[in-house]
Amino acid sequence: MKNKPLIILALVFLLVVFLAVILTPLYKKATPKIKPVVKGRIAIVLDDWGYHLDNLDIAGGIKQRLTCAVLPGLKNSRKASQRLHKSGFEVILHLPMQPKGNIRLEKDTIALNMSRQEVLRILNKDLTEILFAKGVSNHMGSRLTEDINQSSVIMLEVKKHSLYFLDSFVTAKSVCAPLAKKIGLRFARRDIFLDNRDDPEYIKAQLKSLKNLARTHGVAIGIGHDRKNTIIVLKEMLPQLEKEGYKFVFVSEIAKVER
Repeated sequence: MKNKPLIILALVFLLVVFLAVILTPLYKKATPKIKPVVKGRIAIVLDDWGYHLDNLDIAGGIKQRLTCAVLPGLKNSRKASQRLHKSGFEVILHLPMQPKGNIRLEKDTIALNMSRQEVLRILNKDLTEILFAKGVSNHMGSRLTEDINQSSVIMLEVKKHSLYFLDSFVTAKSVCAPLAKKIGLRFARRDIFLDNRDDPEYIKAQLKSLKNLARTHGVAIGIGHDRKNTIIVLKEMLPQLEKEGYKFVFVSEIAKVER
């Protein structure tokens, strides 16, 4: 047959195609996926949501995980917590606590001279208002977080609600860490403030410091605020840091009970 070589060639070709179709999925299954190396985990917290809604649209463009601390008792508190949750961010209650010095206080700021019943009333009212809260952090509180008695009332109630406590760490004399360890409460503490100056270059430098801390210790927590410059810098830099090998996490992913 004159066409016999062509027929054999066609059969060989079909056999090769058949084997390729059958074996390719097996090869793919056998090839292990190489996980990217994580240089460190970073939690970014943005405080003081609730005064306004101006920056929500900009923040919504951030694809990395953010933890957003919402103040209670403000006109936009509930709406801010709803929209932040809808954007995929973690929401926590930013609980006003007594600071040192003569500073303007938020409504229902928890103070040293309050009874246990009054502290619990305020805390539970605030948790009802701030929807989707996964944890609690202190707003101000440089005086109160040094006091073991009032801090115990707050942190025991936080534990009762199965939440975590984030110490903004506004005083080196804070009793929050040893107290959390004693009562078995999931706890985390701020490492770096990102925007003590509302200046983009300063914020970028602080983010780099946070990155270096995460690389050294494996994890780091940075706190910024609901400010336009801060959010714009985060939107620009977080994808870049992610490409460098840093993983962005919610505070709930790193808060733990110290043993």
